[in-house]
Amino acid sequence: MKVRNSLRSLKNQPGSQVVRRRGRLFVVNKQNPRLNARQG
Repeated sequence: MKVRNSLRSLKNQPGSQVVRRRGRLFVVNKQNPRLNARQG
């Protein structure tokens, strides 16, 4: 899981979902778990 300033490029990848948990934004990608990230 990476911490990034902007999730815009990651959310455009195939298979990725933007999820809000505990007040933070996460990108969860089941097809390519390398692209999991959190913002803030």
